[in-house]
Amino acid sequence: MDNRDFSRSRRDMLAAIAALAAAAPFASPAMAQGVLGGLLGGSGAGTGTTTGAGGGLLDLLGRASDSSLDKLAVPGAFYNDAAIRIALPLLGGAGGTLGSLLNGASRLGIADGLVRKLNDAAGLAAKEAKPIFRSAISRLSITDVPGIVGQNDGASQYLRRSAGTELTGKLRPLIDAALGKVNAFSALDSLSRRSPLLAQAGISRSGLGASVTDQALNGIFKYIGAEEGRLRGNPVGAVSGVLGGLLKN
Repeated sequence: MDNRDFSRSRRDMLAAIAALAAAAPFASPAMAQGVLGGLLGGSGAGTGTTTGAGGGLLDLLGRASDSSLDKLAVPGAFYNDAAIRIALPLLGGAGGTLGSLLNGASRLGIADGLVRKLNDAAGLAAKEAKPIFRSAISRLSITDVPGIVGQNDGASQYLRRSAGTELTGKLRPLIDAALGKVNAFSALDSLSRRSPLLAQAGISRSGLGASVTDQALNGIFKYIGAEEGRLRGNPVGAVSGVLGGLLKN
């Protein structure tokens, strides 16, 4: 077998493994470790970091993050998706009497203008957040490749566990600036003067910023996790970062 035949055979084998891995993520951590370890020269054996596979997961996560933030930056994206819609902060939990009253007020349109502004602000922040997420992703040190590969949103969950606090702190100034741009703070002040419900809730500007940041981050991670799963379903895109270099040989 000459070099060209060997190279072709190798590419065919790796392409088949890539398609299998993308169509049905590794059935078990042991299988993931064995396949990736073998492909990457045994670096996946044992409990150490798998550099090649880790880099592929970071690439996958970066693409999922970029795509998700692009979607959420579209005007109306947060508000139009009930699963991630930003709501007014509620004291005592959403199940409390005051929480129910505020929710009712929003449904009746009394506070809907403010709620829309909160969602608009989240969208503006998402538009500016790519560098923040990319920076956090670039600093991740992945030491559990099999465990992450075995879940459709494993990399997204790992990012949140590892950098959630950092991302909250860096997203907050973007949210505060966006709330100012959409006049959410002035709307809050105006509505508080007119509505005893908001006055009783004691919602402050600082509390509003913190609540919108937390809710926006929840929505962003929900989208990143879903996008990660979608990319894993792409036989080429899902594993190109892990096996791309090998497939080119």
